[in-house]
Amino acid sequence: MRRTTISIRPGSKRNAKNWSSPLSVEVPKKPFLAGSLREELAAWCVKECMAKFRANQIAEWLYKHGVIDPAEMKNLPLPLRGMLDSRFYAPGSRVTETAGTPGGTEKLLLELFDGETIEMVLIPGREERLTFCLSTQVGCPVQCLFCASGRGGLVRNLSAGEMVEEFLLGSRRAGRRPDNIVFMGIGEGLLNFDELQKTLHILSAPEYFGMSPRRITVSTSGYVPGMLKFAELGKEYTLAISLHAPDDETRAKIIPGKVRYPISEIMAAADRYLEKAGRMVTLEYTLLDGINDSPAAAQKMARLAREHHAKINLIPYNATDSKFRRPSPKAIAEFEKMISDAGAHVTVRTERGSENAAACGQLRARHGKHRAEKN
Repeated sequence: MRRTTISIRPGSKRNAKNWSSPLSVEVPKKPFLAGSLREELAAWCVKECMAKFRANQIAEWLYKHGVIDPAEMKNLPLPLRGMLDSRFYAPGSRVTETAGTPGGTEKLLLELFDGETIEMVLIPGREERLTFCLSTQVGCPVQCLFCASGRGGLVRNLSAGEMVEEFLLGSRRAGRRPDNIVFMGIGEGLLNFDELQKTLHILSAPEYFGMSPRRITVSTSGYVPGMLKFAELGKEYTLAISLHAPDDETRAKIIPGKVRYPISEIMAAADRYLEKAGRMVTLEYTLLDGINDSPAAAQKMARLAREHHAKINLIPYNATDSKFRRPSPKAIAEFEKMISDAGAHVTVRTERGSENAAACGQLRARHGKHRAEKN
């Protein structure tokens, strides 16, 4: 296994605007069967001197039946199943720990082919709807100060195969496919653009899983180059921007400067996305007591949302071991009301997952701590 890592430490003078490539690249020893395109499977069959129809059979198992393990692909010859097992990661990930909450949300800790871990979440909703929250990287380079996901920084990107495996492992765990997908787990997905784009294609294209792009949300911390590339796809995915502040001064108290762009540039990229994809963006806003919950902040956020035809999703802070605190229920309700009264569309995220280390990044952080203590 070969790894190339570019380390960016706090205080680095390297400008985020120059980051056009991933911060960390992991090259697996072999490809992932899940996440293989139909044409890639056909090329592999030709290379191995097999009939092309075998590629269609494999793809049907993967994308119609949700089967990753070649041993379960019963209409394939045993020698072919053995080749798939030895030549591909099939699968390369496994569920190693779970954490549930009284509301039915379930967090899965997945161990990857190299021993690293990521999280995904199964979130039940109204009318028996189900949402999957998927990760795009191992660790996160953004390192928002209130978030457990980025405490250790970025380790590496996930491949499309690993992201598709998240989807398939979650589907097997739930006994069904989700109604919605949000890429709001660990990582800044737009810094892993090529693999994310391939994953989105597999999830939404009719010849694969065929989900409506409108039911897939990609979250970003406001990585402007990635937002502009995402806009050029012209697909009706939902774009969620983790803004968390109405002005650059406040935002600097929350998000380190490594991947932080000015709000004016972020909103200009949001306008471009609205133009190209025809979709209203969502401004994610984690409410932090005494930091970004003032009446003035509410007025500024409402103005931003109105001017850029965006909606605001308020997220009451899930306490970790950081210095930040959650506002009182009264303060949260008043903040929401001020935005609504100012004429902007606003919702408050229903809290799911603060118990049993199920809030974002906490299960992985706990697992890492336990592993370090054993060593």
